[in-house]
Amino acid sequence: MRRDTFLKSLAALAASGALPLSVQAATAVKLMIPANPGGGWDTTGRALGKALQEAKAADSVTYDNKGGAAGALGLAQFVNASKGDPNALMVMGAVMLGGIITGKPPVNLSQATPIARLTSEYNVFVLPSNSPFKTMADVVAQLKKDPGSVKWGGGSRGSTEHIAAAMIAQKVGVDPSKINYVAFRGGGEATAAILGGNVTVGGSGYSEFAEYIKAGKMRPVAVTSGKRLNDVPTLKEQGIDVEIGNWRGVYGAPGITDAQKKALTDMVLAALKTRSWQESLEKNDWTPAVLAGPAFAKFVDDEFASLRATMVKSGMV
Repeated sequence: MRRDTFLKSLAALAASGALPLSVQAATAVKLMIPANPGGGWDTTGRALGKALQEAKAADSVTYDNKGGAAGALGLAQFVNASKGDPNALMVMGAVMLGGIITGKPPVNLSQATPIARLTSEYNVFVLPSNSPFKTMADVVAQLKKDPGSVKWGGGSRGSTEHIAAAMIAQKVGVDPSKINYVAFRGGGEATAAILGGNVTVGGSGYSEFAEYIKAGKMRPVAVTSGKRLNDVPTLKEQGIDVEIGNWRGVYGAPGITDAQKKALTDMVLAALKTRSWQESLEKNDWTPAVLAGPAFAKFVDDEFASLRATMVKSGMV
């Protein structure tokens, strides 16, 4: 076979996703992070990119941060600009589902291609170190007295910490529609607001606040998990029957073939076996929650329905 004919054949196979992973390794992955730098999606995306390269599933990874509207702005850009691209990935998770439910954007997650769920993480609620409040009981007491006076800071509307705040209000007998929730486009903005005392209580994944908690700049008062996390008491053990997790995953571009989807899934699963990914799990207190294929697609559909029901019940929709 002539060399130019061989190369054309190879390119055609690569485009169709028919080549084995080892042959496709010289790949430039484009990773959409639909949030500003400094938050959970950003940390997850960059950890995955590093792992993809360590697994030799990608030669290079470029990152595109596009924050706003609980990921809807990044989703819209991803859907419109990445059609048919077998090397495009987007970080997403429970927050994006919540944002779609509350914001009703013109684009929908169903337009992209589900690849895999990666991790699960529970939220922690913190107070600024100079807060007059010392415990979640203090926050709840003030919430009952004057709901609007308690500023809850966290991610975009529909984020898990927003949903948790509404659920807390409902469980302690306060109208969820009266909570004063201040939404930020990224973890960095929320962190700055908490450290500056511009919100009463802040919520996010534990990993985003860990260094500030350790330094004594934030006081953790509750976690949304079923058991204690780093010895922080759960909401349930404080008499507030709320438990909610924040999972994260990745989607591929719209319009890729089944073979390309499988190749992309294999790339991601290979990355999750690397040393660097395991180190990221430990460093960030992420719980492995790997789910791929049809099972992941079904999970997203079920989670969307469950979240919507919870948000309607809490008065958020």
